[in-house]
Amino acid sequence: MPTKPDTAAASTARDGAEAGEPLIEIEDLKVHFGLGGGGLSRLTGRGAGTVKAVDGVDLTLRKGEVLGLVGESGSGKTTLGRTLLGLNRPTGGHIRYRGLDLAGLSERRMRPMRRELQMVFQDPHASLNPVMDIRTAVGHPLEIHGLAASEEERDAKVVEALERVGLHPAEQFLDKYPSDLSGGQKQRAVLARAIIADPRLLVADEPISMLDMSVRAKILQLMLDLRDDLGLTFVYVTHDLASAKYFCDRIAIMYLGRIVELGTTDEVFAEPRHPYTRALLAAIPEPDPERAVTRNLPRGEVPDAARPPAGCSFHPRCAAALSACGWEARDLRTYLERRWLTLEPDDWARERDLLGDLTGLDTPGLLEAVLRPGRGGTAEDVLALLERLREEDADGEAPEPFWRGVTALELRDGAVRLAFAEPADPRLLPVAGAGTTVACHLHDPARSAAVPPQTPASA
Repeated sequence: MPTKPDTAAASTARDGAEAGEPLIEIEDLKVHFGLGGGGLSRLTGRGAGTVKAVDGVDLTLRKGEVLGLVGESGSGKTTLGRTLLGLNRPTGGHIRYRGLDLAGLSERRMRPMRRELQMVFQDPHASLNPVMDIRTAVGHPLEIHGLAASEEERDAKVVEALERVGLHPAEQFLDKYPSDLSGGQKQRAVLARAIIADPRLLVADEPISMLDMSVRAKILQLMLDLRDDLGLTFVYVTHDLASAKYFCDRIAIMYLGRIVELGTTDEVFAEPRHPYTRALLAAIPEPDPERAVTRNLPRGEVPDAARPPAGCSFHPRCAAALSACGWEARDLRTYLERRWLTLEPDDWARERDLLGDLTGLDTPGLLEAVLRPGRGGTAEDVLALLERLREEDADGEAPEPFWRGVTALELRDGAVRLAFAEPADPRLLPVAGAGTTVACHLHDPARSAAVPPQTPASA
């Protein structure tokens, strides 16, 4: 990917406001999807519940900027982008645009706004109707919004849009069908359709991920040119930090429906604060095969969005998690099962028989774990095992963060009881002396002062 060009803020917006002023203000936005608990849910082990795809996002989008929404699959970035355009209905919160709260608009009132708020989808092959020629497909928004009084006016605007996105001579493309175009040409046609109605905001959802490497940088540069020439504002949805570095002015890192870090692209890359941001940067491939790269990647998988972890959603995968990050009973099971992967079969079987049934730990939000011994030993044996593991983890080169959240480890009524610290949701706070904000207890003075945590009491 080429080095990002030195692009100034876009020119004065068409309504006379200066570039850099707020275009959209998002406040405590929530988008939750219900799980019905039907046959598919039973097959996948899920009952009725709620997926918090976007969960309390606060964000200001400035005129003329390119803002990147970056995260893994399931982070909520696409849902947030679609909700800005009214394609998803918010569960709560506000989206303020030009004096209107888009979150409260009916479909009838939202429809005219879509002229100004457009989307570029991931798959250019599916974005164009295969039975429409390019003239009709690109000119369709003009018909929807009544922006062309005649076919001649429509064709003139289509030609102008095609030329602007680099499909020239445009007249040669008017009667072609999507099947006649390459992937890059299709995405250029999609961009022409997006800009033909003179929008103010474009949400681009992974717009280059399905294109050949040879054309990706060209499409990104084209979008930068459109930003500068037309005064557009972009929301760039991607999992690819390398392309975000080239294209974006600011980057918002999302994880399980929340923004965990927000800052200028230069700051996020030069000094990432959140452990998840550091993990994403560490995962960027190194093109030089001679250069050895140490990668401290997060352990485990992205949690189920229908059963998110308490507190900081990243804490089960974070080596730096603190006591207040949200430890709970199901983290004990995850800790034990991760340990069992390192054991010999005989040791695993012996330990598994000692610990008995762990399904009671699976309920989200339990701040107390009760382990009753299995057929392989007594409660005293279980306590001795856990105390030994705690000591070994504390003495290792990389201390196990799970134990930081354990406030009590004791025998009670023939079982072993573990109590966990009360979880606290991290707040998105500004970093002193920097232009970034981060939602992490490591950067919250009220929380980070508690490090190192106290050793849990044993009975």
